[in-house]
Amino acid sequence: MANRPQYLDFLVEQFGIMGEITARAMFGGHVLYCDAIPFALVADNAVYLKADDQNRPSFLDGGFRPFQPFPDKPGVMQYYETPPEVFEDPAAMKRWAGGAIAAGRRAHAGKSPRTSKRRS
Repeated sequence: MANRPQYLDFLVEQFGIMGEITARAMFGGHVLYCDAIPFALVADNAVYLKADDQNRPSFLDGGFRPFQPFPDKPGVMQYYETPPEVFEDPAAMKRWAGGAIAAGRRAHAGKSPRTSKRRS
C-alpha cells in the first residue's frame, strides 16, 4: 500500500518544528529530510526514525522495532518505529526526531565527499 499524500503533508507539517522538511519518493516509500538530511522513512503510512549507535538504545529500551523492508526476509534497516508521543508532545518530538536528525547528520559527516575527475 502506498503512502497517502495527505499523510505525507501531515508529517511535513508535524516535523516542521525541527527545520525545513521535505519528502522524496524512494523504493516504494518516502524518505523525509530535515534541512536536506535524511532522518525518517515512511512505508505503508508508518514512520520510522533513523538510528545509530548513539540513539538506538532508546528505541530498543522502548521496545520499538526496526524497519524490515521485506517481511519474508530477515534483513532490517537502521530506522525504528516512531513512538506515538512524538505527535502529541513537542518535547518528545524534539527528543526523538532530534535524535534521528542527529543520527542523519553523523551518517552524512561520515561519508567522503565525491571527488570529480579532472582532465589534463
